[in-house]
Amino acid sequence: MPRVMIVDDDRTMLSLLKMLLELDGFEVVNVVDRSTILQAIRDEGPDIVLMDVFLSDADGVEVLSQIRASQDLAEVRVVMTSGMDLADRCATAGANAFLLKPYSPELLISTLKEHLSITGAGTAPPSAQAGI
Repeated sequence: MPRVMIVDDDRTMLSLLKMLLELDGFEVVNVVDRSTILQAIRDEGPDIVLMDVFLSDADGVEVLSQIRASQDLAEVRVVMTSGMDLADRCATAGANAFLLKPYSPELLISTLKEHLSITGAGTAPPSAQAGI
């Protein structure tokens, strides 16, 4: 079962995403303290991270840059989300994909599966940039 880490400070969004993803067969973990995102990724070992750009106590793009700069985390697949079209900025920072809010549940699931290669779970190269 693929493990998705959600990094979003909107509790309603977290709850909806968790329910949706679990119904589709994903294991979901989320970051409680955004100041420890990098350590949470190390500890939880998600197959993919779904992260909002605008967090109340962090800049998601800056966090993404830190992930890419960390030797042990550089290959983690990351899908960024925002209500503003920041696809280019996220791609430059190293995102595997970008979803513009509001996105449909179908688009979310298909994007995650595409970047996880669900047909061979976890075998897609993290550097694949399709979807951006």
